[in-house]
Amino acid sequence: MRMMGLIFAVLIVAVLGLMAFVRLAPADAARWHVAQDGTGWAKAPWDAVLSETGGARLRLSAAAGAPGDLLVRLDGVALATPRTTRLAGSVAEGRITWVTRSALWGFPDFTTAEARDDGLYIHARLRFGREDMGVNAKRLEGWLAAL
Repeated sequence: MRMMGLIFAVLIVAVLGLMAFVRLAPADAARWHVAQDGTGWAKAPWDAVLSETGGARLRLSAAAGAPGDLLVRLDGVALATPRTTRLAGSVAEGRITWVTRSALWGFPDFTTAEARDDGLYIHARLRFGREDMGVNAKRLEGWLAAL
């Protein structure tokens, strides 16, 4: 009985330690707030969310609006999303990265939007793990609908 209590206590401490690590690990803007290179964009359709392992992509064409104007509107939509904050960037820079955390564990997902001449490129991805269970695609679909 005493051994079971000790094992339970160790498990509780391990879970609390993992939760603290996930919530308190610093977010390095230099790692996440980067230009959206060509990798992965060839498969992304215009004006539709593309779900991929561990994230999602969305390219909004200039037909949807001027890229700079779309970025302004998207910033408002993103900041109105629960548990979402701006990590880096600005409309003036033409690129913004937000962090959205899950409700229970606080897992961070990073979303970067970049205004280019031909449209707005948005890439949402997880930090920890390999699979996001469609969370990033769902968020981008919600943001698209709100635009």
